Amino acid sequence: MMRRGRIEWLLGGGLVLIFLAISIAPGLFAGSPDAVAVTRRLEAPSAEFWFGTDETGRDVYARVVHGAGSTLGIVASAIILASLLGGSLGALAGFAGRLPDLILSRAADALLAFPPIILGVVLASTLGTGAGNLVLALAIIYAPVFFRVARAAALVEGGRAYVEAARTLGHGEWAVLTRHVARNVAPAVVLQCVILFPLALQIQAALGFLGLGVPPPSPDWGASLQESRNYLTVAPWLAIYPGLALLLAALATSLLGRALQAGGR
Repeated sequence: MMRRGRIEWLLGGGLVLIFLAISIAPGLFAGSPDAVAVTRRLEAPSAEFWFGTDETGRDVYARVVHGAGSTLGIVASAIILASLLGGSLGALAGFAGRLPDLILSRAADALLAFPPIILGVVLASTLGTGAGNLVLALAIIYAPVFFRVARAAALVEGGRAYVEAARTLGHGEWAVLTRHVARNVAPAVVLQCVILFPLALQIQAALGFLGLGVPPPSPDWGASLQESRNYLTVAPWLAIYPGLALLLAALATSLLGRALQAGGR
């Protein structure tokens, strides 16, 4: 088990670092994703174009590389926003008493009643396309999950001796929550960020494939899959390489999440 956990750490952590570097500085790894060469359209992978070219002659490799920043940046921003919103409300619900807990919990349960992809389609259709709206839609989808995690942790922490000691010393409820309880709830929320990342990545790609994500010509992986659907028989590489990028990114964060979970037991 220890060897398996070490492999997950090394493989997951290494892939995450690679994707992080590509997302931060895609220009170091590929040229422009929007350079068009009409005479080279739909060329198969070669030494010049590693992943081939698309229907307008753009380099698929460059678009996959530059798409990492768009795709992973949107998902990371959404997860951070969801963790801040859901985590804060969850800690408040688990510590503030019965009435706030009841109201906030019912609201979270109402959102959790919808399958993530259905809720994502509804939110993305309502808010409209664009990176900012997609971040907001994904954050709303996953905030209830962070709410539940933070609420459960806050309920446990609220009964510990250090909370009673802080109250005895004259600290107010808000001070106890923000200075003491929140600090001990945070690790569970951070771990949930890693666990939920591959799930949010799948929803983001699905929305992009449905045309509800980032509009073209952004080199988003989900949008690239949507653009490739008419060329699957003549140019399958248009779908293969963005799909592999999504698979590897999801695998990397899944392995890292499993390693973190195993380390926390």
